[in-house]
Amino acid sequence: MTAGGALLTNVCGRLALGFAVLVALLLGGPAQAETLTIDRQLCHAQSGVSAPDAGLAALRFSCTGTPAGYHAASLWLRTDPARFPIARSDLALLVHQSRFDRLAVAFTYADGGVRWQEVRQGDYGSHWRAGGQIVFEAPERGVPLTGVTLRFDRLASLGLLHARLIPKTDAVVQSTGMAVAVGAALTLLLVSAIYSLSLAVAVRRQYLAWQAGWSAVMLLWGAVWSQAHLGLFPGLAGTVSAQLGTFLACLAIAIATASAVLAVAPELVSRRLRAAALLLGGFLGLVGVPLALIRSEKLTLWGDMLALVILADLLAVAAYLGLAWRRGSVEARDFLAAWCLPMAVLAFVHIVDVDDGLWGGGSKIMVLLAATWQALWLSASATRRLALLRVERDRARAAEAFAQQLAARDPLTGLLNRRGFIDSVTPLLDRAHADDLAAALLVVDIDRFKAINDVHGHDIGDAVLCEVARRIERWEGPMCTVARLGGEEFGLLSVGMEGLVLARFAESVRRGIAACDHSAVIGEGTVTASIGVAEVRPASDFQKLYRLADEALYDAKRAGRDCVVVQRYFTDVAGAAGGGEAAMLSS
Repeated sequence: MTAGGALLTNVCGRLALGFAVLVALLLGGPAQAETLTIDRQLCHAQSGVSAPDAGLAALRFSCTGTPAGYHAASLWLRTDPARFPIARSDLALLVHQSRFDRLAVAFTYADGGVRWQEVRQGDYGSHWRAGGQIVFEAPERGVPLTGVTLRFDRLASLGLLHARLIPKTDAVVQSTGMAVAVGAALTLLLVSAIYSLSLAVAVRRQYLAWQAGWSAVMLLWGAVWSQAHLGLFPGLAGTVSAQLGTFLACLAIAIATASAVLAVAPELVSRRLRAAALLLGGFLGLVGVPLALIRSEKLTLWGDMLALVILADLLAVAAYLGLAWRRGSVEARDFLAAWCLPMAVLAFVHIVDVDDGLWGGGSKIMVLLAATWQALWLSASATRRLALLRVERDRARAAEAFAQQLAARDPLTGLLNRRGFIDSVTPLLDRAHADDLAAALLVVDIDRFKAINDVHGHDIGDAVLCEVARRIERWEGPMCTVARLGGEEFGLLSVGMEGLVLARFAESVRRGIAACDHSAVIGEGTVTASIGVAEVRPASDFQKLYRLADEALYDAKRAGRDCVVVQRYFTDVAGAAGGGEAAMLSS
């Protein structure tokens, strides 16, 4: 197994363990909670929508069969709390269903008293709770509770109804825990969306923008499903929110598919598989619109069919990412690791019915938590991958800078070469000219160097050049730059020195070169140098300095070598060019 495969196996193993712990902690709820189902605890009856609530006593309930035709009518569901081991003086009803026009709950007592509570589309009052729940608490009275009746006006689908009887204290604990879990998940999704969007803008990566869009859609879906948005928009309670949640769920899957597929280079996977995954994702995004508008008993059937398409889409994306990973795509590996938990969750909720567990959050809270983990994983993966790219970029820049430095250096002596010397001294000369400072260029030429090569060989000549370069390098400093200009010719450029000080400096350079010890390579012979110095005030460009220094060097050669000739050139205060003068210093 490759290192990447071992890493992915380890990650998935830990995720599976964490997922198992999560299910073990949340699944089932308190032992006293009782789930109400139509075929066991609930009896049903129907009436017209216009029938008053007071007609409850006249209704005839059937405890067998399944109700039908309630879509345009009122569906009554009744249960007897005495059948459950729950204290009837401390009872709360939790309902998970929002596709209706009105829901009224009647608590009937042994003395014949009935207490009604109701919510309707656009107005849940204080009954809504985080996690998509509507809570009705039985009023405390001194007589036993004998019946709980739910009346739904124009209910969309009985198959989507989930109701539980639970002690009030447990209902408070569960609602609080659900609010904390949902709040944390939504906060992390918001952070992930902002972070992914900022990365997308900074590095101009398309898949990061898709990822940010997916996190934002999942954030909206989580807020709508959990009813957290009702704190700001209470008028959206009911069917509108349910329809919006259905559309957002389909849109989120479509965007997640596009994000995963577009993150991988298209040449790594066959076009057919890529097109199939994108078509399935696009279909899910489009089908969300009509599915959200359905208000009939067939909504559950359509939901089951949509679940199969979702699984097909997940399998297509998994196959696409797996094949791309095998062909070396790092992005595919990261996305596959991010998708493994959501895929496991979707497979689990389609095999095991958990809609009445996890404190009433059911499959929805599992999907929300899995989506949160996926968003965080993808954000962390993108950060790590971009950090590696930044490291590689910095290394490339450092290598480029080093290559440029090498290009500006003489490979034999390590001094600046002619190009590097010009690049280095040009800004220095510009500043000297602006400050009206003198500039001087010393051109040093080794005397009779050809004879050294002819007698001792070129390798000995190179050794002599290196020794001279080491001596000249001692004068390198803030006001003096040295270089090998080519062959046996060296250059020193100084700023601020002039007149007698400059002449003494040039003489010290000549004496220093003559004092070099070459006995190890040429015996007792002495290597001398001729130096031509060009002094210009104010400073001028390098080419003018070099021309003047070269002329002075020829004068030094003609004067018998091993001497210094200084050529001065100045401009008077009025700006007119002054005459040049030459001075010769010799040993």
